[in-house]
Amino acid sequence: MSVDIERLENAGSLPAGEEYRRLTIARQRRGQIWAIVFQLSTLIGVLALSALLYTIVNQTFGLAAITNTVDPGSLAVNNVPLEDLSQEQLVEVLRANVSSGLMRRFEFDQPFAERSAGNVYDLIEEWVIKPRVEASWRLVDSLLNRREIEALVAERYPTADLQFRSWVSMDFITSPQSSDPTLAGVRSAIYGSLWTIFITILFAFPIGVGAAIYLEEYARHDLWFNRLIQTNINNLAGVPSIIYGMLGLAIFVRTMEPFTSGAIFGSGIDTTANGRTIISAGLTLALLILPLLIINAQEAIRAVPSTLRQAGYGLGATQWQVIWHHVLPSALPGILTGTILAVSRAIGETAPLVVVGASTFITQDPSGPFSKFTTLPIQIYQWTARPQAQFRNIAAAAIVVLLVMLLTLNASAVILRDRFQRQNL
Repeated sequence: MSVDIERLENAGSLPAGEEYRRLTIARQRRGQIWAIVFQLSTLIGVLALSALLYTIVNQTFGLAAITNTVDPGSLAVNNVPLEDLSQEQLVEVLRANVSSGLMRRFEFDQPFAERSAGNVYDLIEEWVIKPRVEASWRLVDSLLNRREIEALVAERYPTADLQFRSWVSMDFITSPQSSDPTLAGVRSAIYGSLWTIFITILFAFPIGVGAAIYLEEYARHDLWFNRLIQTNINNLAGVPSIIYGMLGLAIFVRTMEPFTSGAIFGSGIDTTANGRTIISAGLTLALLILPLLIINAQEAIRAVPSTLRQAGYGLGATQWQVIWHHVLPSALPGILTGTILAVSRAIGETAPLVVVGASTFITQDPSGPFSKFTTLPIQIYQWTARPQAQFRNIAAAAIVVLLVMLLTLNASAVILRDRFQRQNL
């Protein structure tokens, strides 16, 4: 297009007749080609996302052949099924089928007087009934090849019960980690992820916004020092996350171990994690997303019209009053948008948390920022590395939980952003 315009300007005349028609057709053709390219790009993105969702859903649901070490029907009391027994009766059934040492351990973990009937039933299922998944099938195979699967189960696992199983369920969400895929859950991983993200936002958001305000409103851009800071922030946004994990290991886990382990706060805190705690992970992820937060906040502040600042100065307001009462409220929707993107990255990170020392197998829920921890991405990574096919099913279920949690957090931030945006209209 620029070549045609330059040629016409050199010729000193505007196109007309056949020349005008030829140029018009060429412009339209180029526009159509680029429109097709953009449509193909969108289609490829939609197909990739659809393939991802298909794989997750296909692994999360399907048939499973399950055998029990002990038949639940044999545990009935006076012909009352196990699931209908009272809490006291369930305790007696558990006492009759496990060792006295194991009962003492259960009592030590949580007295039976404080346990619900459902909790005792879960103990019976795990330690007495001991269900085992002999084989599992994906959703598509379960729907299209059910007869073949039933014949295969009857031949290979005659005592197994063929069930259509949803690997993501309320029990899956509320149960701790287990070496048995039928009993494993993500409760500890959910708590660990929420604690980690809370600490990440708590430290990264105010520091990121404060740095953006200084660089945009106070810093002199003609000074080499400020230009150096800006250049390094832009470069840090592209540093691989594993590097931040090594930085967190060196600073938070080792150098600041008395603080991150909780040792300086007294003996009431479990210090066996040796600095490999939630607060170390949260601070590491805060460093990871800090450059993104600063850059996005700078762009949002820069988008505020300069006339708004000039009007404030004209009314006699100080620079800080203009920033606090006019610039920040106008830039806040854009700042929150950048925060959503940064937190979305942080909640799915695995590499820096592995370096910092996240546990791959932990059954205790975190009780505070100085606790040992695991997160949903770490749990998913650990399960996908297991050789049993059933662990891939619960890994897919954990991905569904992670996506729901991420969408919930993002939706909350979007609602908050829209609220501030409406207030500024």
